[in-house]
Amino acid sequence: MKALIASLCLVIASGWAIAQTRGFPDRSLRIIVHVGAGSGSDAASRFVAERLARTLGQPVIVENKPGAGGNIAVMAVRSAPADGYTLLMTSISTLSVNPIVMKDLPYDPVKDFKPISGLIRTTSAIVVSPNSPYRSLQDLVTAGRKATQPLQFAHYAPGYRLAVEWLADLSGMKVSQVPYKGASAMLPDVMEGRVDFAITDLGGVEQLAKGGKLRLLAVSSEKRVAEFPEVPTVAESGFAEWINYPWTALHVRSETPDEVTAILVEAMRKVMALPEVEEYARKTPGTALMPYGPAELRSYHTTELQRFRALATKVGIRPE
Repeated sequence: MKALIASLCLVIASGWAIAQTRGFPDRSLRIIVHVGAGSGSDAASRFVAERLARTLGQPVIVENKPGAGGNIAVMAVRSAPADGYTLLMTSISTLSVNPIVMKDLPYDPVKDFKPISGLIRTTSAIVVSPNSPYRSLQDLVTAGRKATQPLQFAHYAPGYRLAVEWLADLSGMKVSQVPYKGASAMLPDVMEGRVDFAITDLGGVEQLAKGGKLRLLAVSSEKRVAEFPEVPTVAESGFAEWINYPWTALHVRSETPDEVTAILVEAMRKVMALPEVEEYARKTPGTALMPYGPAELRSYHTTELQRFRALATKVGIRPE
């Protein structure tokens, strides 16, 4: 009898899931973003959301939930119904760095979330106030080596923190982190010189740099960025192995029905192939599309986890 009841429950649940899928989506969707407004990740999420809405025929609302290294946004999605209506803008920080640097992480980045699509890969920039005495990365490194007190660096995501800790390990400079909830809160302090330097998304500070409100010391890419040909890479500034690309993607809860997931995957495949999306990436400094499907994105994420685990071990960062 117990087996019969269990079988009936399974049939009912399956029927409910199929019924829900047939009408999907029949209302608005949400993309939860773990950083505040003003960052490159936020801008990219909003740009993609508009195109996804057109493709699905339903509004797609972007909600910013910054804080706790991205955990607030992640847990908001993890606690939402697994029906495909709530997506998570994932990143190098939430999926690849937090599991390594945070103790007792309240989610499993692999088991709890199902990949939908890659979004973009970006270039970071090391920036200072226009009034800063540091005019090159070597100036900054030299000061950090000689300083009696660590240089304060600003960031708004754990991935950026680990990148600077890596550079500090390679260069021998002493640094101390000052975390922010997002770029909009961080950048005024950088421009006014209240912190020594910051690492941030290059696309998000393009206009500030061109307007003389920030000074770019170096970029994280393999090659110089066309929009800023005078700014060297960190690699050519004396640290050849330091190449780093933040990235973003879309995931849903792992329990989301496969039929719903398939609809989202196909919709994002169409979005990422749009000429206007390619144009967006082309016009944003240091940005490239990551039109990865679920299998390719899962493989990329696994590789990133391994890379950052090795890096954290190398620079002596332990979960805290």
